[in-house]
Amino acid sequence: MAAPSRSVLRVLPRCQSLLTCRAHSVSLTAHRQQPVRSYAATKPKEKKEEKVQEKVVKEKKKVDDKDRHKPYGLTAWAPVDDVYMVRYYPKPVYETPVAIEMLKSFQKLDFSPENQPVYINLRLDMKLEKKKKVDPFVSTMHLPHPFRSDNNRIVVFTENPNQARIAMENGATVAGGPELIDKILADEITADFYLAEPDILQKLLPLKNKLRKKFPKSKRGSVGINIPKMLALFKTGHEYMVEDIYVNTQVATLDMPKECILENIHAIVKDVASHKPAEFGPLIDRAIICSRSSEGLNIKIEELLPQEEKKA
Repeated sequence: MAAPSRSVLRVLPRCQSLLTCRAHSVSLTAHRQQPVRSYAATKPKEKKEEKVQEKVVKEKKKVDDKDRHKPYGLTAWAPVDDVYMVRYYPKPVYETPVAIEMLKSFQKLDFSPENQPVYINLRLDMKLEKKKKVDPFVSTMHLPHPFRSDNNRIVVFTENPNQARIAMENGATVAGGPELIDKILADEITADFYLAEPDILQKLLPLKNKLRKKFPKSKRGSVGINIPKMLALFKTGHEYMVEDIYVNTQVATLDMPKECILENIHAIVKDVASHKPAEFGPLIDRAIICSRSSEGLNIKIEELLPQEEKKA
């Protein structure tokens, strides 16, 4: 019994040493497998207050060519030869009577119809104080020399039989109440202008998408109780409207006398200029006239503007 006990005592220390070595190696291996960070942890960045930068709107610099020997970016003030490249010289600006005579001479050269329409194109300065602007508008006026031979077709909306009778006596094409709505939607009735009394306006809303700009509005003077007065204006009146910042409308026919065309141009310019207060400067800053078959001619707008706007 002594011999086996001695052998057991000899083996036990070796087993303990082997177990200790293996446990140590396993602990080292596990320690090595863990990620080791060799740098310091970063601190979260503090949000800096964002500075609101005001947007600077760069205004276009206007070059003053008054004292220059030639216009900025162009070759000279006027060409020397009869044949030249138009883009290298400023566009000529004519006096209105001279421009009308030129349009008449163009018609003779190209053998176009003598009674072709004459148009005027006005570019408007709609700015007021600060960021305010003149709202686009529609206006109806009487020209000194009408160029249309027939009267405008007018529909008058009223539920009063007496008012309908008065409208027909004063030149209305059709007069009636809501019973006209279906006929207008079916294109059985068409007109140049539509007038209405204030009481019936709400019943005409189904026609708003159909008539669009022709729908009766108090701003245009097509809504009121004085039907004879409205008919007197719209029966022979001339209508023009502002699209963006431009007015493009017919003013006459080319076969009319030069003086009549000139008076019509003066009347339209005066009416357009009246939609902006004089203390904010002139409303019109460029005017071009042309006929249907001719090129556009720049005209001097200063001589057409009212005296109050010249001083502004």
